[in-house]
Amino acid sequence: QVQLVESGGGSVQAGGSLRLSCVASGNTHNSNYMGWFRQSPGKEMEWVCSVYSDGETTFYADSVKGRFTVSRDSAANTVNLQMNNLESEDTALYYCATRDGAAYNYWGQGTQVTVS
Repeated sequence: QVQLVESGGGSVQAGGSLRLSCVASGNTHNSNYMGWFRQSPGKEMEWVCSVYSDGETTFYADSVKGRFTVSRDSAANTVNLQMNNLESEDTALYYCATRDGAAYNYWGQGTQVTVS
C-alpha cells in the first residue's frame, strides 16, 4: 500500500502562482509514474501531468503545457507541481496519484485550487 498526502492548495488571482506538493509513504519502491489529476465540479477527472521515477521524463496535458512544471524527488518520495500564470479554468480539486503497474492505483485526498 502507498499513502499520498497533498498540500499547497489555496486561492489565487488569475495570473498568479501556486506550488502543490505530494508526499508518498508506504510501499513506494515499485512506484513508476507519479501524476497529478484534477476535477472541477460537474466535470470528469482530468489528467494534468506525469513524471517517471527518473525525475526527468515528464508529460503534460496541452491545457497546462508551458505553465505547469512537475518535479520529483524519488529519494524523498515527493512530487511537486509548480503552477504559473493560473487561469480560472484551472480551478479544481487536485489529486496526486501513483502507480506500480499500468494504471494509477493509489490516490491522495486532494487539495483545492481556486483561481479568481
